[in-house]
Amino acid sequence: MLNSSRGSRNSRRTWTSQVAALIPTLREGDITIRPIRLRDAKALERELLDNRGWLRKWEATNPVGPMSFDVRGSIKHLQANARAGLGLPYIIEYKGALAGQLNVSGLTYGSLSSATIGYWVSERFAGLGLTPTAVALATDHCFYTVGLHRMEICIRPENEPSLRVVEKLGFRYEGLRRRYIHINGDWRDHFCFGLTVEEVPTGVLRRWLDGKAPEDVARVSEADRTAASQPLIARLT
Repeated sequence: MLNSSRGSRNSRRTWTSQVAALIPTLREGDITIRPIRLRDAKALERELLDNRGWLRKWEATNPVGPMSFDVRGSIKHLQANARAGLGLPYIIEYKGALAGQLNVSGLTYGSLSSATIGYWVSERFAGLGLTPTAVALATDHCFYTVGLHRMEICIRPENEPSLRVVEKLGFRYEGLRRRYIHINGDWRDHFCFGLTVEEVPTGVLRRWLDGKAPEDVARVSEADRTAASQPLIARLT
């Protein structure tokens, strides 16, 4: 038992040293994003359960069966992905309180050098600027520290608050992806937005705070809005 305990402590120290270099804690005012930790499991589970009605319609689901509600297992999976260089899992905090999650996933390097950002924030923290701030902090880190070239955010057409986030930050609308991600029990269409490092020489956060982000570039075409309002399957049958 003693050796097992020592091994567990060594494993935690190794994870801490790895994330300190790869996933630093980043702050802007009262808003912080920091590496997710196993000891976040209880607080994270409580926040997720308290916000089931707020979050369920945007949550990724398993197309081949029910998903287990295993927060510790999810954290371990995110940490394993981070160690493999495939993701950057963050907790979003507001004035020290756990307020949500942000995950940079699908990290690729070399000729593509890109990643995707996903996030959620508890209902009680909505409207406080947490999401655009967290996304800007993470994107700047990916561009200027990790060395990525392009970041992507994909959003369901019905998710107006998230669409407002990409408008605020000046992510460009790139198109409609039909039945793209399995969300809340079915394959859902998504509007996709991108940003490259060359577009933000002063950084995403600085450009937004200075009021220089071009909101019009995130405008979704009427053709795509119309297409997203019509089921693809009905059109194919």
